[in-house]
Amino acid sequence: MSGHDERKAWGYALLTVLFWSTVATAFKLSLRFFAPAQLLLVAVITSVLLLGGILASQRRLAVAWRTLSARPGHFLLLGTLNPALYYLLLFEAYARLPAQQAQAINYTWAIALSLLAVPFLGQALRRRDLVAIVLAYLGALIIATRGDVLALHFDSVTGVVLALMSTLIWAGYWLLNARQQEEPVLSLFLTFCCSLPLILLACGILADFRLIAWQGWVGALYIGLFEMGIAFVCWLQALRLTRHAARISNLIFLSPFLSLLLLRWFANEPIASATPLGLAFIVLALLIQQWRRKTAAD
Repeated sequence: MSGHDERKAWGYALLTVLFWSTVATAFKLSLRFFAPAQLLLVAVITSVLLLGGILASQRRLAVAWRTLSARPGHFLLLGTLNPALYYLLLFEAYARLPAQQAQAINYTWAIALSLLAVPFLGQALRRRDLVAIVLAYLGALIIATRGDVLALHFDSVTGVVLALMSTLIWAGYWLLNARQQEEPVLSLFLTFCCSLPLILLACGILADFRLIAWQGWVGALYIGLFEMGIAFVCWLQALRLTRHAARISNLIFLSPFLSLLLLRWFANEPIASATPLGLAFIVLALLIQQWRRKTAAD
């Protein structure tokens, strides 16, 4: 689509933020009925069918096949990182932690990206980066310990470690993904297709294929359609239609706070008093990072 339409761009962006705000609730509710590997399997198959349908409607499935044939190892590596490892670790973290904790730690992935960019891209950490890193992980620590930072008591140490590992996997995925030339929907379709054998193996080893609970199916279909599929397409549309991508991008900071309300209303998860404070630290860290990129670009 050519041309700009700010009204439509903001509409797509707000719709995306609304979808992303429901993710933590959908994860937590679905994991009551499906094991993490089971949830991942159904969600990824759903997303593959959706993205494949979009490409088919554009008559681009043949292009997708040629692209995969040219670089099978590349897409297999991306698929191993995301969705296979990333979502498996994230779902396992959600299964062990209150959703507000897992979600907040997940929002530090941009900070993990800054850290990984040092050894892999040779980038130097500036003073603002260091401030952002300290603020983000302090915020995550406040949330994970429910405000009792000195005691270092966690609901699940394993859950916290898994959530932190997922941010490293996601950051690594984006470092590899940043240099590719393929159109995003096509790339995501191929990446998800290549992840399926590994996810099937994980489901067979870590769980089973007895996907009986209808509630789990509803949650997995929702996650595959909206968190992995439609939200991504809407976000791309918003960025294509706007002249002010930075302003649009700032809307994502609404998502974690809206998510807390949804967790309270639909998942009946009491929100710890420390959680909004910790999230404020994390959002401030991300804003500092974003400001640094803007000034560097200027």
